[in-house]
Amino acid sequence: MMFGEVATSILIITSLLSILWLVWILLTSKDPHPPLPPGPRPLPLLGNLLSLDPELHSYFANVAKTYGPISRLWLGKKLGILITSPALAYEVLKLNDIIFANRDVPVAGKEATYGGNDIVWAPYGDQWRMLRKICVREMLNNQVLDSVYAIRRKEVRNTVKYLYNNVGLPVDIGELMFLTTLNVVTGMIWGDSVKSGDREILGAEFRQLVSELTGYLGTPNLSDFYPGLATFDPQGIKKNMKVLAKKFDGIFETMIEQRRKMGGNENKDFLHVLLKLIDGGDSNTPFTITHLKGVLDMVVGGTDTTSNALEFALAKMMNQPDILKKAQQEIEAVVGIDNIVEESHINKLPYLYAIMKETLRLHPTVPLLVPHCQSESCVIGGYTVPKGSRVFVNVWAIHGDPTVWDNPLKFRPERFLDGNLDSTGKDFSYLPFGSGRRICAGIATAERMFVFLLGSIIHSFDWELEEGKEPDLSEKFGIVLKKKVALMAIPTPRLSNPTLYE
Repeated sequence: MMFGEVATSILIITSLLSILWLVWILLTSKDPHPPLPPGPRPLPLLGNLLSLDPELHSYFANVAKTYGPISRLWLGKKLGILITSPALAYEVLKLNDIIFANRDVPVAGKEATYGGNDIVWAPYGDQWRMLRKICVREMLNNQVLDSVYAIRRKEVRNTVKYLYNNVGLPVDIGELMFLTTLNVVTGMIWGDSVKSGDREILGAEFRQLVSELTGYLGTPNLSDFYPGLATFDPQGIKKNMKVLAKKFDGIFETMIEQRRKMGGNENKDFLHVLLKLIDGGDSNTPFTITHLKGVLDMVVGGTDTTSNALEFALAKMMNQPDILKKAQQEIEAVVGIDNIVEESHINKLPYLYAIMKETLRLHPTVPLLVPHCQSESCVIGGYTVPKGSRVFVNVWAIHGDPTVWDNPLKFRPERFLDGNLDSTGKDFSYLPFGSGRRICAGIATAERMFVFLLGSIIHSFDWELEEGKEPDLSEKFGIVLKKKVALMAIPTPRLSNPTLYE
């Protein structure tokens, strides 16, 4: 009996020691650093560069379908991390927001923004906080936007008048929307709209400059992937961006010089405020003429993004006339057929807001956001993301994820009518303007302009394509997403009184 108890005790102790030994082996043999995210096998030196598709947003989405919602690509010597789910976007943009608040500024970005001295590309820190504070406080808050409503109204009415003078003729909607938003933004900055005797020519020329600039920003550049090649600029991107940057700098210099000559305090436009900040700003983080020019690149950001979204929206509505008709009926119920749309009406137009949100879901203006770059290594989704990686949050793919959205490829504004989703980056299944510290500062401006301008042109006109033309909704990738084929649409007046078009 005694021997049996001893044997049992020995067996129990031995079993416990064996378990402890196994646990110790597992713990000590486990790599303390999780692996890199999975991805396609890279080639020596080249990485995955040879497999890249120019339509990066859809190519990255296909990589994610094979390797998962966090995956990696070797872009030469640069490690690219692809984030393709709301949960992982939450980890990057919310839980680890400060770590991912920096930018990996490409060569093209440095040339375009005075070395990265603008609100988009500036590194996270005192300078960036100063720039964002100035933009929000002086230009982008609701009080300031209310004060410059007359500028928006004037330009929208000019656009309606232009369309009325071109009734029955095909109009390039993208160019017209671009010039309208350009005049609004420059009016807010400079106190007056762009001067020209020919709106079409001016819009086409300036839009071409912006298109080239955003095209170079979205082009994979060997100088970014192999920094040692930057001196040689093998694709000529740096050289071409220098030329474009010089043209934009000339425009900004003209603006600044003319505003200095105006003097006085009676026209306290944004540029006037900025010039005063140079003379008497915070000495700890001084605001310089270079910063001022960097801030003026909002002319670029505020025109191209909004006009592209408006072009997509009208194209979608023309492709589904029942949606266009429903939007027109909503506006008529609020505004009437014998009146014009005012900005005071737009908060009473939930379906029009839903159209905007659905357009930005299917065609987010910055489909991969502006790439993030973390200041230290961290773990995302169980994988190591090394310091200095270029992190792409593929909102285009997230917005089209069938596990998140019902019938995601269908343009259906009704999905937003319950009001549960907005554009403030709180729900990580819908991120048209990003989220976290680097969320777009111009959301309020963009949304007001979008709804006011779209509401005005569909209330004032019916729209159709040229005879024999089929709707084309295809996209062209760039840092800003565009329609591949310009929308040429023919307006027909629908208001009862011709004086409403004056």
